[in-house]
Amino acid sequence: MKAVERIKKPIRTEMELFESKFRNAMHTHVPLLNRIMNYIVHRKGKQMRPMFVFLTAKMVSNGGFDERTYRGAAIVELIHTATLVHDDVVDDSNMRRGFFSINALWKNKIAVLVGDFLLSKGVLLSVDNGDFDLLKIISRAVREMSEGELLQIEKARRLDITEAIYFDIIRQKTATLIGSCTAIGAASVGASQEVVDDMWNFGETIGLAFQIKDDLFDYSDEKIGKPTGIDIKEQKMTLPLIYTLNNCSEAEKKWLINSVKNHNTDKQRVKEVIDFVKKSGGLEYTFQQMKSHQEKALQMLQKFPESEYRTALEDMINYVVDRPI
Repeated sequence: MKAVERIKKPIRTEMELFESKFRNAMHTHVPLLNRIMNYIVHRKGKQMRPMFVFLTAKMVSNGGFDERTYRGAAIVELIHTATLVHDDVVDDSNMRRGFFSINALWKNKIAVLVGDFLLSKGVLLSVDNGDFDLLKIISRAVREMSEGELLQIEKARRLDITEAIYFDIIRQKTATLIGSCTAIGAASVGASQEVVDDMWNFGETIGLAFQIKDDLFDYSDEKIGKPTGIDIKEQKMTLPLIYTLNNCSEAEKKWLINSVKNHNTDKQRVKEVIDFVKKSGGLEYTFQQMKSHQEKALQMLQKFPESEYRTALEDMINYVVDRPI
């Protein structure tokens, strides 16, 4: 059985019902919008976010949840999809997970309006049902994601960012969304504020491990859907490079910064940078950081009784980290 299917097993029925509910929620009476909504629904990925919502809700409540949890998962999917549609416009990106982006097919103006529509659907789903606590959680995530993107843009002009700033950026840009999924899962079944906060921190910790793993992919020799060295070509400061810059001589630092800034399209130079980062221990350090966050997330689950839902969440953490490089 594939890892994702094994993780999904305790909530397979709920996931199937969610897909049907979500498809119905996306229906509109505007033909153009309906076509775009159908396109979005049919190119969904592994649906890890609803899985985090459902597994957390089941673990926290000892196995039960109602319509509020389905709405929580839908709010996350609607608002996250809105941010992705807007991101593709901002990044001028024509592809998303191997499919054409909305802006590539229908142009920027329509993509921005579609993002606004999805955002309003998510907000109204919460407001119409009085789920203000769930709306507050996802709104906090969207605010932090926006701040993280802007912080990265601001710091990208300088290639000597600190490790602390790097963690601030990835926590806000990536980890906060997974934090909102696990917090919404807990809140949707009436967990205490302390448990909701704990589950936010739990999700955030997984999100950090996930992003650090993604940084390691850039130094892989295998084809994983992301070309090797793409972060360097895009002048993104990732953990292996930051560690190397902080632990090399001034002359080497100067060469590295010059390479990333002025020679990032030179394949040979990018390969030399990758080799230097590997030799300098950048990958080992990054791997240790990833494992540390993995262990921390697994530890956080120990306060909950053993169950198939806790086991599935443990499998989810290990899946995020152990995807082959």
